[in-house]
Amino acid sequence: MSSVLITGASKGIGRAIAIELSGRGHRVIATARRPETLADLPVDQRLRLDVTVQESVDQAIQDAGDIDVVVSNAGETVRAPLESVPLSEVERLFQLNTLGALRVAQGVLPAMRERGAGRLVFVSSIQGRLVLPMIGPYGASKWALEALAETLAIETGHFGIKVSVVQPGVVSSGGAGRAKVFLKENDPYTPLYEALGVLRGESITPEEVAAAVADTIEEPEPPLRVPVGAPAKRVLQARKEAPESEPFLMAEINW
Repeated sequence: MSSVLITGASKGIGRAIAIELSGRGHRVIATARRPETLADLPVDQRLRLDVTVQESVDQAIQDAGDIDVVVSNAGETVRAPLESVPLSEVERLFQLNTLGALRVAQGVLPAMRERGAGRLVFVSSIQGRLVLPMIGPYGASKWALEALAETLAIETGHFGIKVSVVQPGVVSSGGAGRAKVFLKENDPYTPLYEALGVLRGESITPEEVAAAVADTIEEPEPPLRVPVGAPAKRVLQARKEAPESEPFLMAEINW
């Protein structure tokens, strides 16, 4: 069984991944910015880890010991039109969703490379391959994450390191409900924000994502990209078949 470090394990998808992998017999190192939120998880180690702080990443990797697999799951989202979203929020999302994942990867790659084996699993989204209005900053951070992951797959594959990107669609994890919303009073984009529901469609559970992550870790030759759930597969296939000469939207909306 593998030794797996998971970022963002305090709730939602990360928590489900920790439970799933522990149940399959893996040695699980669950991490979060507030380790007390991990107290009830049936895992081997519970560590403090803020992926946006280099010292925190270095300390957690040192405390974790041998790491065979990293599951980069830490992330957040916001709701705002690009015209007026605070750039500080965009920077925050990139620090957490994108650079945080790279920061952890940089921390574990030297040992994996020397060992000639290791796995990096990045929890992305269908929004790593398409965009949704009012969720652009999150989508941009995931597009960038997928670019980094694919580059890592090319650069590190020669050293026996396998990289995968897990792409769920809508997940009933509560993340959308926790998202900050940046709309002014009488904001002209409010009708578009209110119409977002038509784009969300069918959801899957965090446990379904966790099972896909665990299956990917246990797959001898995992694919680079792993769409999770029938809705994600349908949308990503539609995106692949759509013309690149015009914006792609997975549903018509009236606002």
